[in-house]
Amino acid sequence: MSPTSRPGLPTVALTGAKAGFSLIELLLVIGILAILAAIVIVAMNPKPMVDERNAKRTKDIQMLLDAVTQYAVETKGVFPAGITITAKEICRSSELPCHNGVDLDVLTGSYLPELPIDPLASSSGTGSHYTIMKDRQNRITIAAPEAEGGAKISVTH
Repeated sequence: MSPTSRPGLPTVALTGAKAGFSLIELLLVIGILAILAAIVIVAMNPKPMVDERNAKRTKDIQMLLDAVTQYAVETKGVFPAGITITAKEICRSSELPCHNGVDLDVLTGSYLPELPIDPLASSSGTGSHYTIMKDRQNRITIAAPEAEGGAKISVTH
């Protein structure tokens, strides 16, 4: 007696069985590959993230310049202490030591909710990674020297 036959039943031949994948299995594999390809493409093209961080830098330094300008208007042309003709980093807070930086804590509260910091600045650092200076005509320039993608981000008033 063969393994495919039983007493009293007809013999079944297994010679016509198909080998291969079902349509659902193929669609599932194609879907997984498409998701993985999308993840790799996003990871290989960081430009949207660079543009987003540079946009934040532009917004931050414009906000800082607006606050310094408003402060100078309300104090009859006097800028916050420490701004010189040499570009110096803006300190995060007067509570943290910031060597050779400019403390703009006088702006927090009335002019800014808090001092902005560069999107890639470490959480343990003392500086904002933004610089401030004034020229001989008392024009203020605030810059983001660590802008990415070769961008030069600065504003002057």
